Amino acid sequence: MKYDAMDIKILNILQDNGRITNSKLASEIGISPPAMSERVKRLESSGVIEKYVAILDRKKSGFGLLAMINVSLSLHQISNLKTVKDLLVQLDEVLECYQMTGDIDFMLKVAIKDMYSYTEFVNDKLSGIPGIQNIKTSFVLDTLKSETALKLKQKPD
Repeated sequence: MKYDAMDIKILNILQDNGRITNSKLASEIGISPPAMSERVKRLESSGVIEKYVAILDRKKSGFGLLAMINVSLSLHQISNLKTVKDLLVQLDEVLECYQMTGDIDFMLKVAIKDMYSYTEFVNDKLSGIPGIQNIKTSFVLDTLKSETALKLKQKPD
């Protein structure tokens, strides 16, 4: 989808404040509320806006550990890839799951309460997925940057 300058302004504002009222958004952009409502509906129906969410503070929500887990499959299980993908994305602890190139097959971003919960997750859930050969975990010591907004810029004509 092509964006015009107004769409880019709207998307940048909504990424920063998804709870902004239609009237306030229209005022900031400089168009009428009905015209704004139509633009936002178009962005939503096109799939550019996937959903609106509340972003929780992980630690205040009781998830004290954040781990990045690299998962490698055994070579003979690559044919079972769809099943592995389906099982990985069903795990509640997994915030993000990426299929990777290189030495690992998947990278998981996992939020867990504590080390005991991590041990249960690996032993009872992750290790039980058929085809997983290697699990390598790194724990996050500090988050220096965590963004959800894409920085959209107007391209010069």
